Amino acid sequence: MLVLVEIWESIRDFVGTGGQVLYVVAIALFLMWVLMIERYWFLLAEYPKMKADIVAKWDARQDTTSWYAHRIRDTWISEASEKLEARMLIIKTLVAMCPLIGLLGTVTGMISVFETMATQGTGNARLMASGISMATIPTMAGMVAALSGVFFSTRLEARAKMAKEKLVDSLPHH
Repeated sequence: MLVLVEIWESIRDFVGTGGQVLYVVAIALFLMWVLMIERYWFLLAEYPKMKADIVAKWDARQDTTSWYAHRIRDTWISEASEKLEARMLIIKTLVAMCPLIGLLGTVTGMISVFETMATQGTGNARLMASGISMATIPTMAGMVAALSGVFFSTRLEARAKMAKEKLVDSLPHH
C-alpha cells in the first residue's frame, strides 16, 4: 500500500511539474494502448476461429474454380482483411497526435515563462524554471508515448498483413 502511495505521489509531482497537458497525453496513450491490446487479442484469440471457419466453408464448396467461386473467395478475404485492419487508422492517428499534444504543452509552458517574465522580470530564474519544465516535460512525454505506439502499431500491422496473406494461401483456387 505504501508503494502505491509513493507511486501516486511521483505521478502527481510529475504532472505538477509538466502541467495539465500531461493528462491529455495520458488519455491519448491510454486509448492507444487499449486499442492495440484489443487488436492483439483479436489476432491471437478471435481471428484463428474466423480463419478456420472461412477455410472450412471454402473446402466444403464443390465449385472452387468458376468466376463466381473466385468472387466469393475474394469477398471472404476482403471481409477478413477489413476485420484485421479495423481500428488501425485510429491507432495510427493517436500515435501521430501524441507528439502534437506534447507540443501543445510546450506552447503552454512557454506562455507561462513569458507571463512570469512580464510580471516578475527576467531576474528570477527560479520562477522561469517552472515554465520551462512545463514546456519540456509534455514534449518528452508525447514523444515517448508516440515511440511506444510506433513500435507496437508497426508490429501489429505486420502481423495483420501476414495473417491476411496466410488466409489467401489457405484458400486455393485451382
